[in-house]
Parts: sequence; C-alpha cells; structure tokens
Amino acid sequence: MSVASPVSPSASAATPVRRGRGAQRVLPGFGLTLGYTLFYLSVIVLIPIVALFFKTFELTWEQFWTAVSAPRVVASYKLTFGASLLAAFVNLVFGLLVAWVLVRYQFPGKKIVDALVDLPFALPTAVAGISLTALLAGNGWVGQFMEPLGIQLAFNPNGIVIALIFIGLPFVVRTVQPVLEDSEKELEEAATSLGASRWQIFYKVLLPTITPALLTGFAMAFARALGEYGSVIFIAGNMPMVSEITPLIIIGKLEQYDYAGATAVAVVMLFFAFIMLLVINGLQAWQRRHSGARI
Repeated sequence: MSVASPVSPSASAATPVRRGRGAQRVLPGFGLTLGYTLFYLSVIVLIPIVALFFKTFELTWEQFWTAVSAPRVVASYKLTFGASLLAAFVNLVFGLLVAWVLVRYQFPGKKIVDALVDLPFALPTAVAGISLTALLAGNGWVGQFMEPLGIQLAFNPNGIVIALIFIGLPFVVRTVQPVLEDSEKELEEAATSLGASRWQIFYKVLLPTITPALLTGFAMAFARALGEYGSVIFIAGNMPMVSEITPLIIIGKLEQYDYAGATAVAVVMLFFAFIMLLVINGLQAWQRRHSGARI
C-alpha cells in the first residue's frame, strides 16, 4: 500500500492553475468586445456620417457647388475657419501659460483657479454666450469702457473670437498640464548647472517634451471652435457677410427645409475637419519619431 507524499501548502499555492480552453473568463472576450465597439461606433459615428453623405448625393454636382460656393456661405467659411484658427492660436499660448502656473507655482486660491479652468465644460454654451454678451456689449461692464475708445467687442467678429477662446481654453490646459507634471525636473537642473539660460531650458528641454500635447490641445480647441454654435450666436450679431458663422448657415437652411443644401455645407465642414485632424496626427507622429531618434 503506497502512501502519498505530503504536499506543503506553500508548494500547492505556488503551483499555477491551468484553465481549459472552454473556461469562462471574468472579462468578455475579444469577439464580444470588438463587436460591441464596432456596433457602438456605427450607431454613434458612422451611420450619421453616411446618412449625411447620402442626403448630399441627392444633389447634382452643379447644385452641390452652387450650395457650397454661394457668396454668403463662402464668407461664413472665412469667418468660421479664421476665427477658430485665431482662437486656437491664442489658447495655445495662454493655455500653456495657465498650465505652467498651475503646475509650477503654489499660491492662495490655486484650487479655485484650477476649478475655473473647467467652467466652460460645465457651463451651457447658451449661458456662456449670454454672459459674454452682457459683459462685452456697449452697456456691459467691459464694453462701456471700450466703445468710447472705438473698440467694439460684441456683435462683430471680435466677439466671435472671444467666445471661441472662452470655450477652447480648457482643451489646451488639460492636455498640457499632465505632461508638465510628469516632466523630469532633473533635466532642467542639469541644464541650469551647465549654464543654460531660462529660454534655452524651455526651448531645448521642455518644448520638445510638451509639443505633442500642445498640438493635441490646439487640434481639440480648433475642432471644438469649428462646430461651436450656442455661445457664438448671441455675441456675433449674425450679420450676413460680416459676422455669420457656418453652423448658423446650416441651421438657416434646415429652417427653410433645404436639407440637401444644409448637408452639402456640413460635408464641406466635415472634409476640412478631417484634413485638419490628419495634418495634426501627422505632426504628432513626426514629433514622436524625432524625439525617439534624439533619445
């Protein structure tokens, strides 16, 4: 009669437990998650975009070109893209400054300032537009001092740029802030010990690290500004050929039951948005390759 050798608890605990091929896993498998992902993206993104193109295909090429190249529509393109680009550049500079202050300095009320950065996320866009109009109009707290100097901040393109800066600032700050927090201060200290100036430290050490985050924040702020509607219509004045943005053109065509014309203008906006995203992604990929080669 053979006697089984005792097995210590530590040895049994260290022995891996092999699962069969048919064993159930805690998390769903690849097939289920992939299927759900494709279904979700189709419902939320792909189907609306495809419907947009199919509605546009109801127009002939001549009708499509007439709808998207009308002088009023072209003027709205110039204003929308120009104001969005200018606002994104302003946010690129001042968003970096705000993120720098929040990361590198300690001061009373820092948490309040940090929370205020997210205010445009939580504030309804219509409320933001009304608030900016009340502040910058001729009888507003700020506008009443600016208009006597010949500076009109509301009901013209200036108001549009200000509104787009307001709604786009958090994208740059929240994108750059964690990168600055993770940056290695030892590199800055080493550069200082080698005699580098503050500008050289920023340009040679910090800027290559935060450039991908800056480009991402710029792209997000620009894309957000392109489609902004609620905060702009109250402060823009909405004067044709002067302060009329492209989303307002689309809304106007929808109110006139010109669905094909509205989708035609929307397709143009979608096309340029895709081009912008491809350019930014290409710049980010180039920056990553450049940084990897330098390391």
